[in-house]
Amino acid sequence: MKKYSVFAVAREAMRHHTGWTRAWRDAAPKKRYDAIIIGAGGHGLATAYYLGKNFGITNVAILEKGWLGGGNTGRNTTIIRSNYLQDPSAAIYEKSRSLYETMSQDLNYNVMFSPRGVIMLAQTEHEVRGYKRTAHANMLQGVTTEWIEPAKVKQLVPIINLDGPRYPVLGGLWQARGGTARHDAVAWGYARACSDMGMDVIQKCEVTGVRTEGGKVTGVSTTRGDIDCDKLGMVVAGHSGHLADMAGFRLPIESVALQALVSEPIKPCMDVVVMANTVHGYMSQSDKGEMVIGGGTDGYNNYTQRGSFHHIEETVRALVETFPMVSRLKMLRQWGGIVDVTGDRSPILSKTPVEGVFINCGWGTGGFKAIPGSGWAMAELMAKGRSPLTDAFGLDRFTEGRFIDESVAAGVAH
Repeated sequence: MKKYSVFAVAREAMRHHTGWTRAWRDAAPKKRYDAIIIGAGGHGLATAYYLGKNFGITNVAILEKGWLGGGNTGRNTTIIRSNYLQDPSAAIYEKSRSLYETMSQDLNYNVMFSPRGVIMLAQTEHEVRGYKRTAHANMLQGVTTEWIEPAKVKQLVPIINLDGPRYPVLGGLWQARGGTARHDAVAWGYARACSDMGMDVIQKCEVTGVRTEGGKVTGVSTTRGDIDCDKLGMVVAGHSGHLADMAGFRLPIESVALQALVSEPIKPCMDVVVMANTVHGYMSQSDKGEMVIGGGTDGYNNYTQRGSFHHIEETVRALVETFPMVSRLKMLRQWGGIVDVTGDRSPILSKTPVEGVFINCGWGTGGFKAIPGSGWAMAELMAKGRSPLTDAFGLDRFTEGRFIDESVAAGVAH
């Protein structure tokens, strides 16, 4: 793999950029692998990468029914934060946030990580109490956050309206080292690194069945033939329930659409990320000048990846009061992704009833921020059978009643 650097760019410029090679190989499936990862999104590719980097397991295939990063990885609003209330959540998200800080150097690929800071607005007295509680919990967890008063919010976000008649801004939870990254670049960087280690990234290869023998996985059936494996990782977000059904077990999740939109590009006006959870809207400005806007999940189960007028009305109406300038912008484009949500709004990283099959799902609306931490933990779980980061997120918590309740603490679906 050619190393990217300023010298490589200058050298290729001199020869009209004719020397660049493919970022990753277009591989054909082999008959057998030590491990197969289903899903070439951020979480699946990160799992494969850390299997190779941390444990030397490189005879790995990453199977994708569509194109690489074409699911939720390419359809999110790129927010990165780790200020969660529950200890297990804070641990895995803070691991993820710290890995984002050095990801560009680790992968030799610019993922455009921007630690611009994230503010979670408190617009009710209940939220004030909740976020102050979270700030205290974060202090004990070693996660750097702080409660800030309205004047500080206005200083950080000059375009904000603090005195909305329905939802005044009473303060906020501020994480200065939170931020954003380029979602496509995260997937591409991991894919390039995996390919360089000898792993096969196989696109247009849909899994149609999971083959087992004596309660143990033996391989998968795909649209490109049967492939054998010793271990199987299922990392397919909203389609996790469908895949689990192929393997013979059920998951306590539901799939819903999560929508987002961007405005026309405008001059720089906001250099932090703002989440307004009472009205369920959040906004940041991209490097191209677009205002990136997201909201809550649809109120019914579905597998659509389209936008809807309902989302435009509910989300934008909520944000207009807090950010009056939004009312003057034109919408550039809108899209949706399929997210999988658990009852306690926390993910599942777990062994399954089928020996050798591991599941990573249930990230709800918070999947992008968790990509490197999730991959790190899932790789350790698959390689060693246990990871301290995944202990609390097993499937058995639903039968034992030890939920990791982030539905209120997170302020959003997750």
